[in-house]
Amino acid sequence: MGRVMSLFEDDALFQGQQQQKLCTGAFVLRGFAFAQAMALHEAVSRMTVRAPFRNMVTPGGFCMSVAMTNCGSYGWISDSIGYRYDAIDPQSGQPWPRMPEIFMALAQSAAAATGFQKYVPDACLINRYDPGTRLSMHQDMDEHDKEAPIVSVSLGIPAVFLWGGMRRQDEHIRIPLFHGDVVVWGGPARFRYHGVLPIKEECHTLTGRCRINLTFRKVMDDSQGSG
Repeated sequence: MGRVMSLFEDDALFQGQQQQKLCTGAFVLRGFAFAQAMALHEAVSRMTVRAPFRNMVTPGGFCMSVAMTNCGSYGWISDSIGYRYDAIDPQSGQPWPRMPEIFMALAQSAAAATGFQKYVPDACLINRYDPGTRLSMHQDMDEHDKEAPIVSVSLGIPAVFLWGGMRRQDEHIRIPLFHGDVVVWGGPARFRYHGVLPIKEECHTLTGRCRINLTFRKVMDDSQGSG
């Protein structure tokens, strides 16, 4: 693995900046979702009654530590068959919950703020990180649309986001993410490796002992429609 540089050791890089450029096509928007956080969390609570959080199993038979669910026209799933998007929740046999308007508006405004216009995501992965859970370095490759950005929203306790290069072994940096922060990456940055370090034990007044992450994707390209 490449050398790890911590942004905690270089506070000047991020202090006092509301929009922080990671590289061409990738940005951190500090506090961008803060004002809407309560409404976003309430929407998550309503949707997870219909499509509860679950720990999916990888094709290799390992249980993922991060619990997740989906909303929108498509949901990301993993099982013995592989990783893929599907319009149907395999747990209920029903379509995933419709993406709330507040979700769509936030994703579109964050994308537009970083130069990605006319963004219309058709899927939102909702992840719940409990203390000790992590996300290993990976690329998001399952979407048919390879140009549209990914918009990632943090709610609740902090996390350390790992931002790497186009190869797994490339050097990566550690980026602290807090309640209301949004990360957007697309264009030339779309297939950068990224991950999340193990979540530390903390408590937040809105989410309790967990971090909620909303990750917006555009699964289908325009020629395929959005379902």
